[in-house]
Amino acid sequence: MRALFVTTSSNHLASGHPTGLWVEEFAVPYLAAIEAGIAVTVASPKGGVVPLDPASLPGEKDQAAWSSALAALRTSVRLDAIQAEEFDAIFIPGGHGPMVDLAQDETLHALVARHDAAGKLIAAVCHGPAALVGAKRADGAAFFAGRKATGFTNMEEKLAGLTDEVPFLLEDAMKSSGAIFSSAILPLLSHLEHDGNLLTGQNPRSSEAIAKALVKALQG
Repeated sequence: MRALFVTTSSNHLASGHPTGLWVEEFAVPYLAAIEAGIAVTVASPKGGVVPLDPASLPGEKDQAAWSSALAALRTSVRLDAIQAEEFDAIFIPGGHGPMVDLAQDETLHALVARHDAAGKLIAAVCHGPAALVGAKRADGAAFFAGRKATGFTNMEEKLAGLTDEVPFLLEDAMKSSGAIFSSAILPLLSHLEHDGNLLTGQNPRSSEAIAKALVKALQG
């Protein structure tokens, strides 16, 4: 089994507010996949070192536990260099970075359309679904149209204090592109949606749940 983990290359929002990859959302699924024997390729638009959201940097304990995941983030491959490769799943972790670059990335959108047409697993967590808002299915329909999905909510963005900083509100954008959006009863609680070959998690606290669901889906 092979999984493609697609991360952001953006380290700031248009306002200059620092951003990047939210480390937990990558590290927990990455380690779960590796432990399950799934080969993981890490890719980003620019390749090389993946920028990390300063607010998500791990403490000493997690830094040790996540050392192999952190190492993988120092050598991502360029997204356009793996177009011809075959993967069993695409996974997109969050942080606000995907709203800046992955949301507009035509290379990623082409990969998503190809994987979707083949019925292969496509997963994203927190702000990761921003990368799918502009994606299309093979027939040209919006990727999210009629699909159950979740992501970082408007209320969670407000609680983070970044409503006026982000280029768009993810919940609104997902709904506008046709998603049947749902979330946990309270902000910041773990929540997953699994609809066919689409798996989405709401926020950083969904990292462990989506890691388990990702592995289960691939092994099943």
